[in-house]
Amino acid sequence: MSDERFKNYIYDLGVLIKESAELAKAEKDASQEANADTYKLGYLMALHDVVSLMKEQADVFGIEQCLIGLDDIDPESELL
Repeated sequence: MSDERFKNYIYDLGVLIKESAELAKAEKDASQEANADTYKLGYLMALHDVVSLMKEQADVFGIEQCLIGLDDIDPESELL
């Protein structure tokens, strides 16, 4: 397998997770029901953790965040 396939996989995964997180944030913010709000908050927090972990691990491994599709999201300010 080529390194290019892995790079493309990780990049696409990062972008898809980011999009899911942004959608979860919008749905949580628009929610009017208390029970639905609790579920949506939990889902959003899980995605927040995934995005944060991916960004942290990229830094640890010296990988630029643009290569994993997460350079334009700040989970602390955009997902909380």
